[in-house]
Amino acid sequence: MSENVIAPLSGKVVSLTLNPGEAVEEDDELMVIEAMKMETPIFAPCSGTVLKIEVKEGDSVEEDDVIAVIDPA
Repeated sequence: MSENVIAPLSGKVVSLTLNPGEAVEEDDELMVIEAMKMETPIFAPCSGTVLKIEVKEGDSVEEDDVIAVIDPA
């Protein structure tokens, strides 16, 4: 069963660190969201494989949006 990565805050995606198909360890950085000139790294909630990245650089996200999907190891 896959695990959704949820945006913890509203903001703009400024960088993506991983791509779909890549292996990820728990607490690896997936992306960075900027809100009010503060950059917040978003970390993987579990180890596994990145199935989908639901956003791209420059996208605006709202709190609680699904921003990525991970297939747990």
